[in-house]
Amino acid sequence: MWCGFGKSSATFAVTCLVTASLVIADTGFAAPQRSYTPQQFRQVLRGLGYNVKITNTALTDEETKKAIREFQTGYKLKPVDGIAGPKTQDFAANIVKILHTNLNAVVKPNPPLSRDHFYGSRTEEVVKEYQKKYQLQETGIANLALRQKLNEEAKTVVSQPTAKPTATPTATPTAKPTATPTAKPTATPTAKPTATPTAKPTATPTATPTATPTATPTTTPTATPTTTP
Repeated sequence: MWCGFGKSSATFAVTCLVTASLVIADTGFAAPQRSYTPQQFRQVLRGLGYNVKITNTALTDEETKKAIREFQTGYKLKPVDGIAGPKTQDFAANIVKILHTNLNAVVKPNPPLSRDHFYGSRTEEVVKEYQKKYQLQETGIANLALRQKLNEEAKTVVSQPTAKPTATPTATPTAKPTATPTAKPTATPTAKPTATPTAKPTATPTATPTATPTATPTTTPTATPTTTP
């Protein structure tokens, strides 16, 4: 599954592609997530590329309010008041859940990231893995440019794996191994060994010994002793 939130000066686009089974299984995906502590919400803002320091004080300092206003402006959230109200927190929560899903699809961390709405140290580690893959600065921050690139790659990963692995292994092994071994070994050994040994040894030994010994001893001793006395 991939989802992405994009922003421009003219329009606000929300693109999200999910299978029906995922929508049914994840009924809480768009549910309110107003369970951030001030520290956790600052971690989300910082993780998404906004300039804040991580503390657990109230979200009322000027630096944090400025970051919240930038977030609200970028995603066309009204009012732009610098206050992390329910709408602002819910929107940030969904962005983080989408980020986790896309990182799981592309980076395939082990164990996978939980599809929760927190931007903790584990999320930073997996973002750094993705940045390292593309030789980017390993900050652990998933700014808008990185999230858009990740969205596109996640779409590609989800749409291709089913088609390719099934076709290739089935066709090649079945055709070649069966034809070659059967034809050659059977024809060659049977023809040569049978013809050569049978013809030569049988003809030569039988003809020579039988003719010579029988003719010579019988003729000479009988003629000479009878004539002289």
